[in-house]
Amino acid sequence: MHTTAAESAQPVAERALVRGQRLGGFIYGTIVVLSVIVAGARAFPHGPGHVAALCIATCVTFWAAHVYSHALGHSVAHGERLSFAELRELAGRELPLVESALPPVVALLLGALGVLDDNTALWLASALGLGVLAVQGVIFARLERLSFLGMLGVVAGNLALGLVLVALKLFVTH
Repeated sequence: MHTTAAESAQPVAERALVRGQRLGGFIYGTIVVLSVIVAGARAFPHGPGHVAALCIATCVTFWAAHVYSHALGHSVAHGERLSFAELRELAGRELPLVESALPPVVALLLGALGVLDDNTALWLASALGLGVLAVQGVIFARLERLSFLGMLGVVAGNLALGLVLVALKLFVTH
């Protein structure tokens, strides 16, 4: 993850908080996308474009729900409404939930455009989701300065969540 100009002006603890929130959002969003691919493959086995639309709609809906619920929680906790700037910052902080959908959605759109076979697009989308989970595990391990075994444990944990969904896809669609 690269440090932006805005991040470099923040204190170290605040940058760590932002990195942690982004990482968590990517992992959560990827798991959401993988679950939508599983359900969508069952509902639309020959419609990767429909599955892509479901992924985007679901992630945007979950993003909006996160922003809304955090805004309400902030208002209750602090006895004040969020300013527009705070709401914009909150919306940006939750954006990785939507961004995480991009690699699998690209594969699904390639299927919708006929570049890939429908089944290939669905499996590639799942594989890209698993790849994102693995990469995020490595990033977490590097940020936390974990040992190689620690990194393998985090990657395995991330992949285990994703593989449960892939196994569910196999079970539900066959």
